[in-house]
Amino acid sequence: MNPILPGAPWLIAHKSMLAANKPLKITLNGHDYVLWQNQKGEVFALDNVCPHMQAPLSDGWICKDRNTIACPFHALEFDGEGRLYREGKTNGHAIAKPLELIVVDDCIWTYGGLKPKIPVPNLISKLKTGLNFLGVAGIKSIKGSFLDNLLINYDYNHQNGTHRELFKIKANHIVSFERDGYWARVIQELYRDDNTLSEILSNPALTIAPKMYKGTLEYAFPSLTTFQTQTPAVELLQTHVLYPETENSTKTFVLVYTKMKFPVLNLLLKNSVLKAVATVVEQDTTAIENLYPRDKAKIRLPHEEIMFYAESLYRDWEMASVTNV
Repeated sequence: MNPILPGAPWLIAHKSMLAANKPLKITLNGHDYVLWQNQKGEVFALDNVCPHMQAPLSDGWICKDRNTIACPFHALEFDGEGRLYREGKTNGHAIAKPLELIVVDDCIWTYGGLKPKIPVPNLISKLKTGLNFLGVAGIKSIKGSFLDNLLINYDYNHQNGTHRELFKIKANHIVSFERDGYWARVIQELYRDDNTLSEILSNPALTIAPKMYKGTLEYAFPSLTTFQTQTPAVELLQTHVLYPETENSTKTFVLVYTKMKFPVLNLLLKNSVLKAVATVVEQDTTAIENLYPRDKAKIRLPHEEIMFYAESLYRDWEMASVTNV
């Protein structure tokens, strides 16, 4: 497939998603890679294809003493540069193709082997200052184009419908919208109805969601959507990540950072907060996967210019890529 938004930096994993010495397969722009992390926390990536008989390296294992990945068919070993390890040494050249990675604050980025068009954004580093990493939630491959997934993150009218059962949002007022190139920021005020006791018991994180709260969304097009809010009990940062697996499949996951005003809440509510975030992803997934093919909208809703801004960035990038070929 032709790469989607070539030259974009893609956040493909957080180091917490890589169990020590356990391979992880990821797909980016139709190409499979294997990632692994050694006991020192160093991260490596290769094409997922063994150059011998094309077995998937992600089905193999990590040889801890040599920091090599072993093919599941014949136990051939390759180091992080793609060199074959044999008889106690590596050959001088790579035969398994390595993937260049950029690791910033435990976030693993790549350009997928293409020439960078824009730098890796510093949005996460800036916003997570003073917060603690809670975990990763909502790891999901969504059957839908990257553009469809992108637009739902810029659509502020879907919360009253898509997420009504979880958060009972009855009104969403946009206070301000700023944009500067590939960066954008929106400040919104969200108003909620009361949750029932059974809903709270099902997800205790709802106890820290007030009836009205202000949320700040910042964007680093095309991969990141962040949501920040502060309540009397918690400061919360959610970083929603997107990258294109194939033309019709988009990977998403959410990095969650918090600062609980009362430390005991961190123990009590960690799983509940991650569960709530995962539910949001699942609801968005259902909405996207049930869409009919896109057609020209015959209705306009308030603040859709924010969504159109994201689509214009996508179309301009797409057009520039075709022109430069």
